[in-house]
Amino acid sequence: MTCSLLQLILLVGALAALASAVPRPDSPPVFHAPHPTYKQPGMPFDFSYAVRDPYSGNDYAHAQTSDGHVTSGSYSVALPDGRTEIVEFTADHDNGYVANVAYEGEASYPAPALSYHPAPSYHAPAPSYPPPPPHPHV
Repeated sequence: MTCSLLQLILLVGALAALASAVPRPDSPPVFHAPHPTYKQPGMPFDFSYAVRDPYSGNDYAHAQTSDGHVTSGSYSVALPDGRTEIVEFTADHDNGYVANVAYEGEASYPAPALSYHPAPSYHAPAPSYPPPPPHPHV
């Protein structure tokens, strides 16, 4: 009995040590108002690029400029239907993004190179063969 009483005392002591080792906050957390943010002025920039690859059909371009307050530019892309989509835009903090979208050319949808001709669903019957001759008895 002494052994189990000693085990019980050790177990209670170990649990007490474990409970006292858990960190507790000294005081409740304090929440503050967020730090003020200051709007940074925009940075002027100017860039453009273009890709034209007749082999793959890729044909697109993009040009954009900004004075730090208003951004303006345009981009264009060759569409699969043969037209070119051209977007001219401006963007600022007062008016948001304003775009003018236009299309050049006429849409065309050429006939597929291979047209589909389904095969008839009826098949001629398999040839019939005469029944095999009777098996000779041995």
